[in-house]
Amino acid sequence: MRRGPLLALAGLAAALAGSEWLNGRWSRTLVADDARPPGGTQAVVVLGFRNPGPAANAVNRWRVRAALRSIDPAARATLVLSGGATTGGRSEASVLSTHAVAVLGYDGPVVLEEESHTTWENVACVLPLVEDADRITIVSQPAHALKARVYARRQRPDLAGRLTRADDHRWGEWLALKPVLAAYGLWTLRGVRADLRRP
Repeated sequence: MRRGPLLALAGLAAALAGSEWLNGRWSRTLVADDARPPGGTQAVVVLGFRNPGPAANAVNRWRVRAALRSIDPAARATLVLSGGATTGGRSEASVLSTHAVAVLGYDGPVVLEEESHTTWENVACVLPLVEDADRITIVSQPAHALKARVYARRQRPDLAGRLTRADDHRWGEWLALKPVLAAYGLWTLRGVRADLRRP
């Protein structure tokens, strides 16, 4: 095989491996110790994504799936769906709820937060709803969830020790898009880098 194709393959492999590593790292950053005992109460917060139609788009469908697999089966969990209407129709929270209940069969407690329109607002509106939970698990793409955890620590530092990791990163999942997600993640986290350097 010629050198050019080999270099291209090596570059592709490096991009995929690097983006997997980044997304995995973001998923594990600013979360409480994974060795915490199971049980107690858990609030699983799903951040909505722009959804122009009445049915959940691919990103929102994935976020709900990731949320449901993030539920601790030993905990008393509540699904908290966050996001207002962005196109004049249904709220993102309502779209997420329909997908979780009607499509995926979730039958546990659900709370809708339908006023927020930005990540900062998502966090500000949700925290009063979940402040009594033993664990607060924020679900989105890894970089976006990390940004939300940074915002949660800024707004309510007293809750920082309750922020737990979501099952939002699995090796090989969204593999073809991981380099794009990693590039977007680096861009979206640029404003919170100082927070990520704190011990």
